[in-house]
Amino acid sequence: TTETTMDTSPGTGAAKATTSDPSMVTWVDDYLPPFVRPYAHLSRMDKPIGTWLLLWPCYWSTAMAAGVPQGGSDATEVAAASLTPTLLEVLPDPKLLGLFTVGAFVMRGAGCTINDLWDRDLDSQVARTKTRPLAAGILNPTQAVGWLAIQLSAGLAVLVSLPHTEYCFWWGSASLPLVVAYPLMKRFFDYPQLVLGLCFNWGAFMGWAAAHGSMDYSVILPLYASGVAWTIGYDTLYAHQDKEDDAKLGLKSTAITFSKLGSSEESDDETRDKRVLYGLAAVTYASWMLAGHNDFVGMHDSWVSFGTYSWGVTSAYVHLVWQIRTADLNDPHNLAERFRSNAMVGGMVFGSILAGKMALLV
Repeated sequence: TTETTMDTSPGTGAAKATTSDPSMVTWVDDYLPPFVRPYAHLSRMDKPIGTWLLLWPCYWSTAMAAGVPQGGSDATEVAAASLTPTLLEVLPDPKLLGLFTVGAFVMRGAGCTINDLWDRDLDSQVARTKTRPLAAGILNPTQAVGWLAIQLSAGLAVLVSLPHTEYCFWWGSASLPLVVAYPLMKRFFDYPQLVLGLCFNWGAFMGWAAAHGSMDYSVILPLYASGVAWTIGYDTLYAHQDKEDDAKLGLKSTAITFSKLGSSEESDDETRDKRVLYGLAAVTYASWMLAGHNDFVGMHDSWVSFGTYSWGVTSAYVHLVWQIRTADLNDPHNLAERFRSNAMVGGMVFGSILAGKMALLV
């Protein structure tokens, strides 16, 4: 096994990472000043997968909103729209994508800080998390709260920079209870990944809100549902890394809950768990398809665009099936690889939306 330790230099509060495995040292340890490193580790700056997973629903929604007339699916307004949109009209606003990129980076870090504040006593008892700055005692709660305030202030600055500021502000603020509550769910709720999904995919609302200052629920609700089901699936794979420690500590997760569903005489734990994961992948795919149909056909009357989009999201679904089929639920390295591959899944869906929008020009 590889062991990583972080030492605090006297009087500086600076964390240094030392490890017998050079691969455990990241750019945070190589390039950032020592006093900054523990805060960067607290926000998981060296692990971008969380930022990608938070960002993709924002991108999906912003791209879906592109080329849709103000008023959304109002039939009269759609009919009056140009039959030959321009390239700029069908592509998402790059300024919005930039703001969401910064916002996802900042708020993912804030979410990690909140999580570690709640879980610092538990994290110290779990092999995978015991070296986190709060669990290891490198930072104290007061320092973490101060860092959280900085991150939330940066997130607020991004939020008020969005178009349709008041509308976006209320939608953005509505997600905060989920952000704060999620870390507590594992203490008493058998399905904490459901709450994570509700929280992590809030960008499905934000992208459309920023683009139009309104909401078209015929597109956004299935898009949101796809993200929630997707998140439950990938985070269940992730949670299998900690299932033994979680069980000892009395913590809940879908990695534990799903393996108990159904009759024990009918199949083993892994088979029962994967059966649920296949079902979640199917829900994800069906929701992607419904959102795309309601956008490309319902608003643009373009089956060509919908067909183009469908090829892409079908490929993303096939990748989800591959993840589940090849996952070894008792191999942390295997699970971590499949979890990280979901960054590619999100990109495939985004690319599918862009391809469908481009097909409107044909």
